[in-house]
Amino acid sequence: RMAHLACVASHKINGVAELHSRLLRERVLGDFYQLDPSRFTNVTNGVTPRRFLALASPDLAHLITDTIGDGWLRDLERLRALEGWAGNSDFRAAWRRVKLGNKRRLADEIQRRAGVSVDPNSLFDIQAKRLHEYKRQHLNILHIISRYLRLRDNPGLALPPRSWVFSGKAAPGYHLAKLMIELIEAVARVINHDAAVADSMRIAFLPNFNVKNALVIYAGADLSEQISTAGKEASGTGNMKFALNGALTIGTLDGANVEILEEVGAENFFLFGLTADEVTRSMAEGYRPWEIYNENTELRGAIDLINSGIFTHGDTELFRPLTNSLIQHDPYLLFADYQSYMDCQGLVDQAYRDVDRWVRMSILNVARIGRFSSDRSIQDYCSKIWNVNPMPVRL
Repeated sequence: RMAHLACVASHKINGVAELHSRLLRERVLGDFYQLDPSRFTNVTNGVTPRRFLALASPDLAHLITDTIGDGWLRDLERLRALEGWAGNSDFRAAWRRVKLGNKRRLADEIQRRAGVSVDPNSLFDIQAKRLHEYKRQHLNILHIISRYLRLRDNPGLALPPRSWVFSGKAAPGYHLAKLMIELIEAVARVINHDAAVADSMRIAFLPNFNVKNALVIYAGADLSEQISTAGKEASGTGNMKFALNGALTIGTLDGANVEILEEVGAENFFLFGLTADEVTRSMAEGYRPWEIYNENTELRGAIDLINSGIFTHGDTELFRPLTNSLIQHDPYLLFADYQSYMDCQGLVDQAYRDVDRWVRMSILNVARIGRFSSDRSIQDYCSKIWNVNPMPVRL
């Protein structure tokens, strides 16, 4: 009970996103909150713009500096000045050129490290984070398989080409997380070599995810997958790093997604899925994933295709632990969010077809992400918790 000991010994207790802090007060540490509410506060996480924008995407950083000056590097809220430029066609064209250059750089990295050729003009749909059931990389894969089946059944279907990129690590003893990596690779082997969808779909898993390798991924992303089960993610910082580089977010109301949505606006965010309270209520009322599996034809088709052995040279048992867990238990409510996720991905397709709209949304995401600077987080800790003041450094 280390958390209990920490509560007893600490003068302040905080979560790292507003939702996380609320769940601490109401559920995880509810007894301690009732004893002394004044000790509880919130400090939302942040990321450093020096590394995760200036270093990750120097061309984008230069474009921003040439447009609004370099003060944003030390005061990220100054990015708000970009809002006025979102309506400028020349600026949008320059923004698009920079993003395309970053995508070409990422495409070269994918070819070099994963041996997969991707088109930089396709939508780069990226999920880069630790492999875990609650982060739901397998929900992403179910969308890919469902999309694959749609295109196979209807070759004339007009869907914008996509390149999916996964990256991340799984704990050594976490069998289902390791199985998710294997499923991603297995689906990629089949789809990447199917001539029927060659112009529409590509999948790559980039190994050895770390900060250095992540920079080119963040810079090249069009769509940021932040699809964890609501109430399970403390905050997340990948969501901030992607948005800082102009990627649009598809996500649930989980962790810092809630605050990112508030900042960038619902019209610049692809929201789907149950809320944290709805997740809790659904589990309490007796969630029955097998009923959703039986009722949703497209979902059942994707699960049955995995179980058919088509991705495993006829082996119908390899992924059974994963599919059985979903059908019988589904502890992270993939099936409950599946249709909402599929519908939301349709909205992503519509938005990406409209180039001007997509670029405008990308600019506004960067312009409104200033709150999520680590400078602000550290200042919050200084003023709310540590009671210390900055010490001037004389050079």
